[in-house]
Amino acid sequence: MAKLSYDQLINQHLEILKELQYDTGLFAASSKDVGTGYNKSWLRDNFYECFAFEVIGDYDTVEKTYDAVLEIFLKHEDKIDWAIEHKPTETFQYIHARYNPENFDEFWEEWGNKQNDAVGAILFQVGQLEKNRKGRLFENEDRVRIVQKLVYYLQSIEYWHDKDSGMWEEDEEIHASSVGACVAGLKAVDSLDEIEVPDDMILKGEESLNQLLPRESSRKFTDLALLSLIYPYKVVSKEQQDQILENIEYHLLKERGVIRYKGDMYYNGNPDGYSEEAEWTFGLAWLAIIYKNMGNEQKAQMFLDRLIHVDTEKGMPELYFSNMDKFNENTPLGWSESLFIVALFEMNEKRKSN
Repeated sequence: MAKLSYDQLINQHLEILKELQYDTGLFAASSKDVGTGYNKSWLRDNFYECFAFEVIGDYDTVEKTYDAVLEIFLKHEDKIDWAIEHKPTETFQYIHARYNPENFDEFWEEWGNKQNDAVGAILFQVGQLEKNRKGRLFENEDRVRIVQKLVYYLQSIEYWHDKDSGMWEEDEEIHASSVGACVAGLKAVDSLDEIEVPDDMILKGEESLNQLLPRESSRKFTDLALLSLIYPYKVVSKEQQDQILENIEYHLLKERGVIRYKGDMYYNGNPDGYSEEAEWTFGLAWLAIIYKNMGNEQKAQMFLDRLIHVDTEKGMPELYFSNMDKFNENTPLGWSESLFIVALFEMNEKRKSN
């Protein structure tokens, strides 16, 4: 590929990312015609896919997505009401993580649907948007009511010690990344006049998080998902942040990306599941953004340079196979596109200011 300026790369990848958005405002996880199921909409992916538009100041796109997300919750309000009244005991009773992007129906099958971090993520961004945009999302009482119910939902499931499938939709454990997302989400909406967060909900989450860290879970010593606690959530101490980064860079960082965790079977090149974990590209973008925010421009630039090197004409892949220049079919991955744009934008702004 010809070498492009940061401005050109940003514009190119914004266009790629825009192609993933449906008329409803929701984004597909990858191309709309991909055969892997990534043409569907995940709450979490939409959360991260909006970052690119937020960083460039395109709030029309961001708010269109969150209008759709809130409509999803309103459509399934009876289910949320039931979960508030009766603590869920079965996976299907939890708020679903994935929806039809055109009619907002759940896609239901037996999989790792319990993903508490997705609810925390949406609360976090609703709080940020409502604070910064002064009432745009809370334009009617229905919106306020459903966001308040999401708070009560997290209280009902006792998120601080609820085993969920986490960011990677796999084994049910108490995940630090899920607890931290809920803590961040509750803090964000607690600052809004319209929303009430019970006094002990945040405290219980913080206590649980501090007991788990720097581990992701009892089974996982470290995990790519822990980066979310540093960015965007900012719910860890300086000491915890440094330990998370040290562990991830030592154990998980590879040439073309970051593996999610040791022994990850997803697109693992070894039939036995050892040593050939797939390398996720957005891990490099995540690290670049974090180090830029920390003021370590040199390290941020190093990760961004590596990320540019693994870019493709189709866009940023979900992952590369271990130690190979072969990427998987979920290309472009919207989440990877968005974090790449954020990293490019922030480093570009730094260049322009020098």
